[in-house]
Amino acid sequence: MNWRYAAKKMNGQIVPTEKVDTILESIRLSASSVGLQPYDVILISNHELKGKIHELACPQPQIVEGSHLLVFAYWTNVDAAKIDTYMQLIADTRHVSVESLTPFADSVKGGLLSKTPEDLAVWASRQAYIGLGSALIAAATEHVDATPIEGFNADALDKILDLPAKGLRSVALMALGYRDEEKDFLSKAPKVRRSRNDFFTELA
Repeated sequence: MNWRYAAKKMNGQIVPTEKVDTILESIRLSASSVGLQPYDVILISNHELKGKIHELACPQPQIVEGSHLLVFAYWTNVDAAKIDTYMQLIADTRHVSVESLTPFADSVKGGLLSKTPEDLAVWASRQAYIGLGSALIAAATEHVDATPIEGFNADALDKILDLPAKGLRSVALMALGYRDEEKDFLSKAPKVRRSRNDFFTELA
């Protein structure tokens, strides 16, 4: 974590497939409220598509200079059917009957389906950010630079990727690649973070 920072310029070097797979698996195994994982991750390596995203939705250089682009997109419709699908996955994975999961299913449905669509969107997008955090740590472990990006034109990006038709809404991006140490003014700068005493409150 001392090594990593949000690279501002990347050198175009391709990240090996096995490293990308490790980062993706870390996202897949990441923590998620009730385990539902109410978001998808779109992996983009196509240079033409990244160029279109750079032109129309996010003009930051890492989009085209990086090796891969991850799009974190939350589910716009968390409904009973999605929860039932998740219960079936639990049953299949743990070799239990889906009926035995009824109390858990009822609890999840009661907690989530009582929320307003706006509150559900906030909840789902926060789950996506947990996955993004896991990706940052995994990338650092693999010595792959990872730049999280907000402030892009989500409407334009969603249109490019046809996300509304898939029930998705983009919330964050992450460029994967390798820092350009000659062109990135932050590549050798000391990391600036608050001190432990200032940052943490310990109650014993």
